[in-house]
Amino acid sequence: MSFRLTDEQVAAFHHDGYIIVPGLFDAEETRMVRDAARGDDAMADSAMDILDKAGKTSKLALWNHPGDDIFGMVARCHRVVDTAEALLDDEVYHYHSKLSMKEPKVGGAWEWHRDYGYWYQNGCLFPDMLSCMIALDPATKENGCMQVIKGSHKLGRIEHGFEVDQTGADKKRVADILKVLDLDYAVLDAGDALFFHGNTLHCSAPNESEHPRWVMISCYNTKHNNPTKKHHHPFYTKLEKVADETVREYGQRRQAARRDYVNTRDDETTAAGKS
Repeated sequence: MSFRLTDEQVAAFHHDGYIIVPGLFDAEETRMVRDAARGDDAMADSAMDILDKAGKTSKLALWNHPGDDIFGMVARCHRVVDTAEALLDDEVYHYHSKLSMKEPKVGGAWEWHRDYGYWYQNGCLFPDMLSCMIALDPATKENGCMQVIKGSHKLGRIEHGFEVDQTGADKKRVADILKVLDLDYAVLDAGDALFFHGNTLHCSAPNESEHPRWVMISCYNTKHNNPTKKHHHPFYTKLEKVADETVREYGQRRQAARRDYVNTRDDETTAAGKS
């Protein structure tokens, strides 16, 4: 499969702070990634329970290096990485990936936040970063799809603080922003991708449905934005891209390559790219 951004999509990203790419991964590829995620014992063992203010729980597994399994192929394939580079107009490297799991009825909400709200603390001086969220299940309003505020990536700095297990943006500031900018629900079919800027405000409601909502999110930093201090996420590392076809090939192999998961409850992992 090949994918190339149009000029209109690039313009929409810069205007709104995000774009949705329908069917970036086809049904078979998405099923392979979903099956690998749900059958990965190491991922399940490493996943953290993240509480929302109502006491509901979402699970989050996070790893720094893309590796040589199907998850690494997704994060390294041309259709994802080339898109990230076109949107940020720079070479990018893999900052980290994660699996966010909202189970039926119990999956919790994620507070309004910007990813750069805490990446700012990691020594990244510029907000020239983005995430690619791939829906492994359909994401609907009922099961807690991501909500985004259009154009919020253009706003100035917004303070973030802790609430329960999460890092969230200043609530009064967000309320004022919502009086001025539009809210959008990122309703996705399985295989759709949402690319969103590191400064785009986003949140999600709890999963009130009978259906799971799992997403894989790969985050990218630009080469020129190499962190100024050591952090548990990596410095610039040349990203070795792979052909799009490798996602299907590795899905067929179902390799069990081990990833080193990051299991720490600092500001990053309790809010990292929540959706």
